[in-house]
Amino acid sequence: MLKVGLTGGIGSGKSTVAAIFETLGIPVSYADDEAKRLMNEDPELRAAIGREFGAEAYAGGTLNRKYLAGLVFNDPVKLETLNHLVHPVTIREGSRWMQEQTALGHPYAIREAALIFEARGAGHLDFVIGVYAPLVLRIHRTMQRDHSSREAVQQRMRNQIDEEIKMKLCDAVIRNDEQEAVIPQVLELHARLLQMAANGHGV
Repeated sequence: MLKVGLTGGIGSGKSTVAAIFETLGIPVSYADDEAKRLMNEDPELRAAIGREFGAEAYAGGTLNRKYLAGLVFNDPVKLETLNHLVHPVTIREGSRWMQEQTALGHPYAIREAALIFEARGAGHLDFVIGVYAPLVLRIHRTMQRDHSSREAVQQRMRNQIDEEIKMKLCDAVIRNDEQEAVIPQVLELHARLLQMAANGHGV
C-alpha cells in the first residue's frame, strides 16, 4: 500500500482536501486529532508532559489545553520541548494506523499533518502532497475559523517552516487559492496515486 502524507500551513485547506479524498473511499488519519487524543490517553506521554509542565497541565484529570498553549506558543524552547515529547508518539501511532490500512487492502492511505517535515515524519511516507494557499488568504481563513487575532495567527505560523520551502519538499501540490478548482486537482492526483499503487509505487 502507498503511504501518502498531506500537509500545508495553517489555513491552507488541508482538511477540505482530505475530506474530498475520503469521499473517494480513501482512508485518512488526522495527526492533530491523534495528538490530542494521545496527550490524554497515553500514560507515558501524560507523565512526561506533567513532569515538564507541571500538574496544572492535567488539572481536572484531562489535558488543560488553554494552560499549555499559553506556556508554549510564545516560548520557542517550551514549544520545542512539547513537540519533542508529542511528535514521536504521534508518528508511531500513524505508522500503526498505516499498517492497519495495509491489512485492509487499500491502494493508498493518507496521513494529514501540518508538521510532516518539521516533525521528521516524511521518512515514513512514500509520497507527500502539499496544499498551498497565499499567506493573506491563509491568515484570513484562520482568523475566521478560530476567531483569532491576526497577531495570534501570525505567531502560530512562525512556528512552522516557510510555506514556499514546504511546498518544494512535496511530491505534488494542490492549489487552494480560490482561483483554481480543488476537486479536479484531487481527482487527477487520485488517479495518479492509484496508478502508482498498481505499479508498485513507480510513478
